[in-house]
Order: sequence, then C-alpha cells, then structure tokens
Amino acid sequence: MKCSHLAEAGTQEPQTTEGCPQCVADGFTDWVHLRMCLECGNVGCCDSSPRKHARVHFEKEGHPVMRSAQPGESWRWCYIDEVVG
Repeated sequence: MKCSHLAEAGTQEPQTTEGCPQCVADGFTDWVHLRMCLECGNVGCCDSSPRKHARVHFEKEGHPVMRSAQPGESWRWCYIDEVVG
C-alpha cells in the first residue's frame, strides 16, 4: 500500500532521548521503546509500553507519522494507514 503520509513526513530532532517524558512526569520508568513524531518532535513510548504515549499523541494531535527513536533505528510508522516506511 502506498502511503502519502509517509511520503510527506518531514524530519525532526527528538525533544529527548532520555525516556518518555509523559511517563517520567507521572513517575513511571517502564516504557519499552521510544517513538518520535515527525511533525513536531514529540517523544512518547511505543504501543508495547503500558501507557502508549506515542499513540496518545497521534490521537490527540492528529500527527500521523512517527519514527523509532531507538539508537540505530530509523523506520517510520503511519498510524492512519498502518504501514511501515
């Protein structure tokens, strides 16, 4: 499937790579992996994490594409079309 969101996604620098800011603010350290919004740079925890803050960001802000913020990874994901790019 061709995804226009992935094709149009920009680049951003992560706001942090130290952890999920929302989890840290709430006193949690149990995130699994970090994801970064390619529209605004927001960093949140992945769907394998208990609170899924990257998905929460997409649902609240409507920013469709994120990328892995894990060292050595650069793959991207579109929440709308559910495809990797």
